[in-house]
Amino acid sequence: MREIVHDVGTRSGEFVQSLERGLAVIRAFGTDRARMTLSEVAREAELSRASARRFLHTLVELGYVVTDGRVFALRPQVLELGYAYLSSLSLPEVAQPHLEQLAEDVGESSSVAVLDGADIVYVARVATHRIMSAAIQIGTRFPAVATSMGRAVLAHVPDGEREALLAAVTLAPLTPRTITDKGVLRAELATVREQGWALVDQELEEGLRSVAAPLRDGTGRVVAAVNVSAPVRRGPVEQMATEILPALLRAAREIEADMAHTRT
Repeated sequence: MREIVHDVGTRSGEFVQSLERGLAVIRAFGTDRARMTLSEVAREAELSRASARRFLHTLVELGYVVTDGRVFALRPQVLELGYAYLSSLSLPEVAQPHLEQLAEDVGESSSVAVLDGADIVYVARVATHRIMSAAIQIGTRFPAVATSMGRAVLAHVPDGEREALLAAVTLAPLTPRTITDKGVLRAELATVREQGWALVDQELEEGLRSVAAPLRDGTGRVVAAVNVSAPVRRGPVEQMATEILPALLRAAREIEADMAHTRT
């Protein structure tokens, strides 16, 4: 799947390039790249072999990476790097039982994601079956502009912030149906903001549809989104609105009600 490229802007004098490179090595690993040689890590992280070797062996000594001398893989300890954030965010814990009920009600997979820059990041999920070629799990990222949850959140981002984000991203054609015109995307986001939900039909991956609703915290600010994804073989796209949307909106209201009584 192609990524949406955005300009990271001018880096400040406080920027630590070695930390950036170390994190690039960690991010080089993925579902389809669980075990890699030094050369493969260097290529994925866009580093020289010498730099990749130094970072990999540092991570091995810190306990984040394991190696047999030729192949490298992440260790479970790497989860500590994200645990502090996830443990301080009560949203996954609040949303999980509602996702389970929603998935049972509609017979399809359900998720919650937050916006991080130009991407959405999955923070809670209940999968009834595999719906994409890429495995979706907690921490999975997708381009926000091509997803129902991304649009459900972006539609409610303050105008100035939304325009800055749209100006920075390149709309990549992930499928023949992906919106790649920013004017069309702005109109779609306006529709989402007005109707209160977003529906994406095979724009992220062919054969997949999803519908999402925003999630507001106790102050009314949209902080996340909840969705249901279904294969196109389920039926006409209209069924997403008639059969799934009512249950989705009900689940969103219930999650918001719980969020209002937590530190989310």
